[in-house]
Amino acid sequence: MALEVIGTGMGRTGTMSLKVALEQLGFGKCYHMFELFQHPEGIVYFQKADRGGPVDWDKLFKGYRSAVDMPVNLYHKQLMALYPEAKVIHTMRDPEAWYASAIETIFWATKPSLGRMLNLMVRMPFSPVLRKRLPILQYDGRMMDKEYGKDLHDKKEVIRRYNAWNDEVLQTIPKERLLVYDVKSGWESLCAFLNVPVPSVPFPKSNTREEFMKQVKKVSTGVKELV
Repeated sequence: MALEVIGTGMGRTGTMSLKVALEQLGFGKCYHMFELFQHPEGIVYFQKADRGGPVDWDKLFKGYRSAVDMPVNLYHKQLMALYPEAKVIHTMRDPEAWYASAIETIFWATKPSLGRMLNLMVRMPFSPVLRKRLPILQYDGRMMDKEYGKDLHDKKEVIRRYNAWNDEVLQTIPKERLLVYDVKSGWESLCAFLNVPVPSVPFPKSNTREEFMKQVKKVSTGVKELV
């Protein structure tokens, strides 16, 4: 099954809401970082991509019709070449609002304090789920360093890199293949781009900061099912 939709937006730009929306519209299952923690064996594909090696994306995305969020978006050029019919959705958010959200969620989660790291290490010997997730946590930390710099509290530099990512996507992806999307705009532009009817249900709002924190707690305590 080929991917029909590829998301290029960074984390905390509404990617989880987009995932839920795509699944409601019939473009699911949709691969998201959430899926990686559910199926941690998938990290080997991203590790291989990070090293520049060939990746069997078809195997990773077997059963999926769409893929969004980090780290998928970092390899969108490879995926666009592999799936030339796929449409691309680039979620964007005001940089200041994005940073305020990221520093309290994804940045906080991928750069744990010494206390959180010690708690994780204490649980690790007794939790095979945590041991399988450890490579993902390590990968996430390196990914944030690479994309935003080692000092995530350097707001000016982090936002500069965020804007640079958005600029690159907008300048390199053919406009006829791309939807620049704010999830707050709702169904209309998304459905028009995907050529599907507008649902009668409200547009989903998912992965608020509170929901994110609950998921992080499940991940770090070894809860197997995150749903």
